[in-house]
Amino acid sequence: MTVKYLLATLMLGSAIGFPTGGLAVAQSPLPLPEAVDIALGANDPSVGMLEQQALAFEDKAVAESQLPDPVVSAQIANVPLPSLDYDREPMTQLKFGVRQSLPKGQTLALTREKQTAQAQSARFHKSVREQQIALETRQSWLELYYWREARRLTLESQRKVSELGGVAQADYASGRSSLQNVLRIDLETSSLDARLVDIDRNEDRARANLIRLLGTQGARPLATGDPILPPVPGEDLIREHLASHPSLQALDASVTSKSREVDIAAEQYKPGISFDAQYGIRDSRSDFGSVGVAVSLPLFSKKNKDYALRATKRLREAEKLERDTQALELERALRRDWAQYTRLGQQIKVYETDILDRARDTREAAMAAYGNNLADFAELVRAELAVLDTELTLSRLRVDRLQAQANLLFLSGD
Repeated sequence: MTVKYLLATLMLGSAIGFPTGGLAVAQSPLPLPEAVDIALGANDPSVGMLEQQALAFEDKAVAESQLPDPVVSAQIANVPLPSLDYDREPMTQLKFGVRQSLPKGQTLALTREKQTAQAQSARFHKSVREQQIALETRQSWLELYYWREARRLTLESQRKVSELGGVAQADYASGRSSLQNVLRIDLETSSLDARLVDIDRNEDRARANLIRLLGTQGARPLATGDPILPPVPGEDLIREHLASHPSLQALDASVTSKSREVDIAAEQYKPGISFDAQYGIRDSRSDFGSVGVAVSLPLFSKKNKDYALRATKRLREAEKLERDTQALELERALRRDWAQYTRLGQQIKVYETDILDRARDTREAAMAAYGNNLADFAELVRAELAVLDTELTLSRLRVDRLQAQANLLFLSGD
């Protein structure tokens, strides 16, 4: 009986262990690099859409580069109408024919190149979208990290203000201070409660953005410690990488596609050729056979071909201008984000080496002065809140610099 009980207990523990283990994994801390990997592997519909577009263009490249189907005909020719007698007239015959048309010039080969270029453009757009997903994940993770740090710093400051509240109540009970100090603590505590509510609102919004990118994995708590991002190459090196940015390569492929459209429009000035063969069967007489060639002369349709060619050239120029516009936008983004990254680093250094230490020293000095009856209680509270504001500002600067770094990594193709 004891053995059966032990076996049943082990089996039950094993059965429960699987979901428990899965829950433990789901609630494990989420570092930033893992969040990016999860987002890239989450099968975002926009990425799948671009892949399907690329496959469709590849299929069209094969389909539209084939010869048109031959046309087969059958007819009874030269039947005498009064008698409808098939054997009466020698020209009455049963005719079978086949016609094959050939596209003008190199239209088939150019069409294949056009569709292939469109497929390449779709694949480069897919690469851009994947890099955008990585960037959005980094931005969302860092934003959530900031609000988590803001909550931690605010709760710590609230605890210290509460401790000051105990001091204020003790001084008021002993007659050393007025009721105003106690009420001031209540006011600041309520203000910190309102600030925490605002922090929770922003944290929920950042969490929602992360869950949108990662699915249920986005609900995991963030890993502790400073965020880690790949190092940023120099500004000049990033600028060199811009020439091969997927967004520009996608537009280059689109320009190639438009150029093939120009070539196809130019081919329409050439004559179209079709071949046909016929075979006529006559009853008890010799059969007939014929072979012919038909050529379409572009004499009366030159005007519409001129306008069609002009339109395709204008569309190609528009695509080139869009490519140049995108290159300027990338250059502008590089200058903006690099300036942001550099200046924030300088500002962070000032806060870390000067401002934060001064705020903490001011708090300690206010505490000592209050203990020696050289400062009022309001100044003590202001010094404590000034430390909180300085710490929050420094945390925001650090996250903003990391987000600028993420933008630079997107421009460099990482």
